[in-house]
Amino acid sequence: MRYDDRCDGHSYTDLILTVIVNKNPPMAWLEEANRQPPKGVLESLRHGQCIYAAQAIVGAGLASAFFLFSPDSSFAGEAGATQEEMAEGVARQDSGDDADQPETEAPPAGPDPPPTESTKADAEASRMSSLSALPTVSVIGSHQAAREMPGSAHYLDTEQIERQNYQNVDQVLRRIPGVYARQEDGLGLFPNISLRGVDSTRSAKVTLMEDGVLTAPAPYSAPAAYYSPTVGRMNALEILKGSSQVKYGPHTTGGVVNYVSTPIPGEQRAYIRTTFGTDNELIAHTYAGETLETELGSVGWLIEGYFRSNDGFKQIDETASFVDGDDTGFTRYEPMVKLAWEPNSRNYQRFEAKLGYTDMDANLTYLGLSEEDFKADPFRRYTSTRFDNIKITQLRSYLRHIIAVGDNVAVTTTGYYNSFQRNWFKLHDLKDAGGTRKSPSEAIAEGGSHLDVLRGEADGELRLRNNSRDYYLGGIESVLDWRIERKRITHDVTGGLRYHFDEIRRNQKDELFSVRAGGDIAQTDPGVQGNAGNRRQRTRAIAGFVQDAMSIGKWTVTPGIRYEFLDQDHKDFNKGSSGNSTMSLLSGGVGLTYQASDPVLIFGGVHRGVSPPGPRAADKGLSAETSIAVELGSRYSSPNEALGAEFVGFFTRFDDLIVIDNIGGAGTGDSENVGKVNSYGIELAADFDLGVQQRWSFSNPYWGAFTWTKAQCDGDAVSDDPESLFAGCKDGNDIPYVPQYQFAAGTGVHFHRAGLDIEFQFVDESFSTGSNTSEQIKILSDGSAQPDSRFGKTDSYLTADVSGYLQVREGVRLIGGIQNLFDEQYLVSRHPLGPRPGRGRYVYGGVAFDF
Repeated sequence: MRYDDRCDGHSYTDLILTVIVNKNPPMAWLEEANRQPPKGVLESLRHGQCIYAAQAIVGAGLASAFFLFSPDSSFAGEAGATQEEMAEGVARQDSGDDADQPETEAPPAGPDPPPTESTKADAEASRMSSLSALPTVSVIGSHQAAREMPGSAHYLDTEQIERQNYQNVDQVLRRIPGVYARQEDGLGLFPNISLRGVDSTRSAKVTLMEDGVLTAPAPYSAPAAYYSPTVGRMNALEILKGSSQVKYGPHTTGGVVNYVSTPIPGEQRAYIRTTFGTDNELIAHTYAGETLETELGSVGWLIEGYFRSNDGFKQIDETASFVDGDDTGFTRYEPMVKLAWEPNSRNYQRFEAKLGYTDMDANLTYLGLSEEDFKADPFRRYTSTRFDNIKITQLRSYLRHIIAVGDNVAVTTTGYYNSFQRNWFKLHDLKDAGGTRKSPSEAIAEGGSHLDVLRGEADGELRLRNNSRDYYLGGIESVLDWRIERKRITHDVTGGLRYHFDEIRRNQKDELFSVRAGGDIAQTDPGVQGNAGNRRQRTRAIAGFVQDAMSIGKWTVTPGIRYEFLDQDHKDFNKGSSGNSTMSLLSGGVGLTYQASDPVLIFGGVHRGVSPPGPRAADKGLSAETSIAVELGSRYSSPNEALGAEFVGFFTRFDDLIVIDNIGGAGTGDSENVGKVNSYGIELAADFDLGVQQRWSFSNPYWGAFTWTKAQCDGDAVSDDPESLFAGCKDGNDIPYVPQYQFAAGTGVHFHRAGLDIEFQFVDESFSTGSNTSEQIKILSDGSAQPDSRFGKTDSYLTADVSGYLQVREGVRLIGGIQNLFDEQYLVSRHPLGPRPGRGRYVYGGVAFDF
């Protein structure tokens, strides 16, 4: 921004505005300035210098900025002064360093230490903040902010996401302890995320957001949807667990994952990153934008494009009539536009609008393989899956207004609307020549004639279903942040109110195909629209929360409470039935931090979470899932920032655990409460930079993340539905897909123009169902056994990824690497319909331009 102001008759222009998001300044003096001006600033005022403070809300947090300028200050009045120069100047004033002070002996000269992982990340966040007058809304904001949260919180920046060229959020989340991300397609398109032992299916128990806005297609009415924002186009990724999540809902038993998109640059910038890889994969991410100063204020714009395409890493069995067996990949493109305006008004204001679009066409399948076929070739697909395909389109948008009211109050109001359409045309079930119908998971576990039909080796019939669904969501939310400073205590009060609606409309049909020995397939019945489901579910929700962070000396106590009222209805157009229900949900808790010393912070909290059922389930009397979560931990950061570490112990008790109506991952059945679950464990994270410690001229970072979890049924599961993922879960049995051990670690060397990194990820084996059977057997309600490939265990696996870069000139960087370096082959999931592999070795190379 440009300002003209006068102080003691002097005119000042081109002042540098440093905005610190969510009260999370990258510099200690600015953080202290949020509470009261530092000593040096007070001295400046006595000498006729000026200070102007502006505050504005960002999401649920306060953004504070200080404009410090002086006619005789070498750093403050100069156009183009950097944040570091400003900080150094204030530090000089604060310490009393001026011409009248006696000189002290300088410490011995030595090489400047290389930046650590956290300082590099915060520097990048600071740089992006300086490029944008007010960056995209986030729930944490920076690594430093995460270290100060009263509960478990983690922040991954652009560098951490891009370092290994990860486009799969499952791989990215391995860096975070306490997070389990079960792969399904091996490409990261449909992640199954669990935080601290909650049911992982379709990430239904996690509040997914993009830029602080709910982004799951219908988070109340149908949370188990085939969608996750594309991590490859993101600027940051934020994860909240425990008491830190009280401001966000509706699913507060699981936690929050917020995807932070590219912010609008404050100066002209263009970025292009393109890589080519195995399976003919092409990934391109580009954006351009700037902020202009006009007579009406600052106007910013951003245009972004993301494209990813590949042939897939599986091979469909080919026949005389089908020769496109290597086309098992997808194409996805995502354009986005952002606009912002900061008018020259008396009170600081910002208007921001975003419009984004997603289009994806993927030749993916639900169907896995038999155990025998998986061992022979895990990347094989049966010829019966040749028609399986999913098409997705999504439109997402918001309009946001931020205004500062005085020095201590600010309000953010966001209106948002998303639409989402998808149709997954896929194998539903089959008949053999004798006319006996079976599900695919039964057929591949049992073998015999039905498996021969799937392989194209026998006559039979396939029934494919068009799982066509339309989703809509929208709403308006207003959040107020009010800072109250008293003599001995400071309050940061945050309160919000939201009206939200969402809807899912199913209009599905079945199509029949005949199969002949040899693999020839011909359609016999195109079906009638709606014959496989024609219904609607809707939710209207009013949510409110209030939270107060009370700081008293070294202590900060943060109580908070959240209330939601749901009005839900549903209608089955085929059956002519309908129903409606209302529900009240209460969650909240208290978090606490104690600054034991400069490097040591102790934190803890108690939190009550809730997760509501969908409209149909609620109308049938299904109770909301509730939880009580307790955590206690400590964070350490060495004075030179060479070493950082965090240790957390947690315990969560779930009551009336809800299994969503996507039972068993196969899209059948009804939602149900299955009983009580206890989840407890420890989380460890650490990073150390030997280059900083030894004051080398290059960086040599090491990092690690470890999780040990026991998530078990407390008493026998209520569910006796043989299709349920939790059926047969006895007292003490492990929760499906929550491995006991998981760790990730890495190291690297980073010079001025080149660098190399290697990372390792280990995931322990886990049971795929609550029955904890190692065999592919499910027990029916009459006590009989039936083969089913969804039952059994996954493999434990260890993978290694290596990447490197070469800065050939300013703004031009060559990149390359190998994922799954040793070509590990492993069974990562048994859902939706049988054993599925992780991706094999993947090699890539490319170039990035930043100018």
